[in-house]
Amino acid sequence: MTELRYGWTTGACATAATTAACTALLTGEFPDPVEVLLPKGKRPSFALATEELGDGFASAGVIKDAGDDPDVTHGALIVSTVRAGEPGTGVTFRAGPGVGTVTLPGLPLPVGEPAINPVPRRLMTEAVERVCSAHGGTGDVVVEISIPHGEELARHTWNPRLGILGGLSVLGTTGVVVPYSCSAWIDSIRRGVDVARALGHRHVAGAVGSTSERVVMQLYGLPETALLDMGDFAGAVLKYLRAHPVPRLTIAGGFAKLSKLAAGYLDLHSKRSQVDLGLLAELAEGAGHPALRGPIEEANTALHALELAQAEGLALGELVAERARAVAADVLGAAPVDVDIVAIDRAGTIVGRAYPRGRPAE
Repeated sequence: MTELRYGWTTGACATAATTAACTALLTGEFPDPVEVLLPKGKRPSFALATEELGDGFASAGVIKDAGDDPDVTHGALIVSTVRAGEPGTGVTFRAGPGVGTVTLPGLPLPVGEPAINPVPRRLMTEAVERVCSAHGGTGDVVVEISIPHGEELARHTWNPRLGILGGLSVLGTTGVVVPYSCSAWIDSIRRGVDVARALGHRHVAGAVGSTSERVVMQLYGLPETALLDMGDFAGAVLKYLRAHPVPRLTIAGGFAKLSKLAAGYLDLHSKRSQVDLGLLAELAEGAGHPALRGPIEEANTALHALELAQAEGLALGELVAERARAVAADVLGAAPVDVDIVAIDRAGTIVGRAYPRGRPAE
């Protein structure tokens, strides 16, 4: 099998563009390609896609290559425009068109700041310092990052829910995009918890998909900022809440996905975990329906198993929800988080619920 190709984060691309623009501002020439130093010692080189040298500014752009990762920003143009700043101000950052602005607390940047995360800021600051040291600059510059069409692309990310408005974030802790690591998704889950905590929410929900999220909203009337984009990453939600607790967590999803959680899987994606029909058969047998064991073990899908149980008057969804709640509670450990489970079928009908510590939900 061919090895998947790594890519580069928006932060790495912004650092390359900033290095080139700052060099051109001081020397009149754009280095192309431009080499950058990343946190773990990698030194990739980036070709410039755009160059502009004007009166008091220099601008350079790099096309983001996410490798073989299905990244929404793959192919986006990351542009850095560098201008001289006020003496003694050091490196300051601005959000250009297509880069978002922070509007809610709880993120690693203050409200009102451009959504350029701390590590990319550090990388760009260090790059500016190296260029200025080599070419006699003061180091006082304004760096404006823009991403053409970034506001449109951001609609396909979690930025609007996190209160990052107007465009994309400039991200990356290592500078490297690992294919299918889903690090950006997991980071969004964590930032969602941070925002919910900062806003004082006492109840958050992680839903597998849009249908289960809609059911949770109807059940509890939670604000959008209390909804975590969990997807298949139940483990990411539980482990982060274990260290950063919120008093109440609801996990909602389809019966099949939650049967995986009931079996102990924390990543519910079909490529990384499978439905355990044997577990479903054991649950049915343990609930007093031994005749269902064979049919459920031979079922085509989890939903087929659910239908077989329902035909015999067995609430298999309830059993799965309770087992999933036990798994979730075990991951949360001693954290002060009450967790409940809502299991639905394909039509969005609730087929099972498990309440916090056995008590009815509010």
